[in-house]
Amino acid sequence: MTGTPRTGMPRSGCAINAAIEVLGDRWSVIVLRDLMFGENRHFRTLQRASMEGIASNILAARLRDLVAAGLLTREDAGSGKRAAYSLTESAIQLVPVLAELGWWGLNHQPTSEPLRIRAQVLYAGGRPLWEDFMNELREEHLGIPAPDTGRPTVREQLERAYASAKA
Repeated sequence: MTGTPRTGMPRSGCAINAAIEVLGDRWSVIVLRDLMFGENRHFRTLQRASMEGIASNILAARLRDLVAAGLLTREDAGSGKRAAYSLTESAIQLVPVLAELGWWGLNHQPTSEPLRIRAQVLYAGGRPLWEDFMNELREEHLGIPAPDTGRPTVREQLERAYASAKA
């Protein structure tokens, strides 16, 4: 998935190319989205919760690629138990990118109201909300305690907005 098959190095020294070689596949970004914004950390849960209907072979390949690229870790739970996937710091730092990507999508592509509201809330919250969300993801995926903001979590805010838009 990343770079040339032999070296793992990007095809050029361009930073945009280097990012696209890791994230340029539609399913890779969707898997990261589902790990960030849902509470889906296991293969079957990711597959069942996929609004886009990802096939099991595609999901397995993308999870493997994202682990190899250093965006996810895979924790083997042992015999007969489900492996759990966690975001790495590199993946968590994609929150602003996904917020901007979502903003672009809702302004330039057809979207449904209940699904666009989360992108609107995330974008409107700007850098402070993104930082809160990244801290929450660090706590959930890396075990680093998030500072207490005294506010509802970002995931709670997004779910409230979604439920309200759906009603």
